[in-house]
Amino acid sequence: MLQHNPLQLPSAEDLPETDHTPVDSELQILVPSLLAAILTWYWQKRTDWFWGINLGIYYIPKAPAIVPDGFLSLGVDRVKSPKGRLSYVVWEENNVVPLLVLEFVSKTYGNEYDTKKVDYARMGVLYYVVYNPEYSQRDRYEPLEVYRLIDKDYVLQPGDPVWIPEMGLAIGREQGSYRGWAREWLYWYDPQGNRLPSPEEVAQRLAAKLKEMGIDPDLL
Repeated sequence: MLQHNPLQLPSAEDLPETDHTPVDSELQILVPSLLAAILTWYWQKRTDWFWGINLGIYYIPKAPAIVPDGFLSLGVDRVKSPKGRLSYVVWEENNVVPLLVLEFVSKTYGNEYDTKKVDYARMGVLYYVVYNPEYSQRDRYEPLEVYRLIDKDYVLQPGDPVWIPEMGLAIGREQGSYRGWAREWLYWYDPQGNRLPSPEEVAQRLAAKLKEMGIDPDLL
């Protein structure tokens, strides 16, 4: 836990929002966006969580931000201010570090299996998720790897999906469709192993049910 005096630390207003490094693939945005959309629907009554996408995390004063493709923090305000978070500044979040970070491996290798693991372990992130759907054979890793921090080192967790007890959910990969794009995506799963639907799928199921009842959903 950080022990610095908050009055002497820079605020989110003082810090750069991100590292301004462009993403290699639109999937680097879409994969964490789908996970966020599912959580937003599933946890719609909860206000104690935040999912960041390509947002800088500051946990050491005067050190550059670390910018994961996606990350989840529990026990923080879902909406911190009317304009949202400019970045995730740990000393402004009651020293709550993210529970989980997600890195998407793209064509240009971004040190997801080495230096980033060290950075997140040093930060104290409990779960480190690496999703490598296209280049896993090149990198000689599995398409989805979930690591848990144990005694300051990341230990690969077995299975797919992988259960995350602190969330009460699991994360895994499955074929599906998002924004009209049919391919493999990452999803959340409930304790019974059921994949949580995306908001689009919820809307489609509702429309189908209304049609079965003889109600035209387009008229609602």
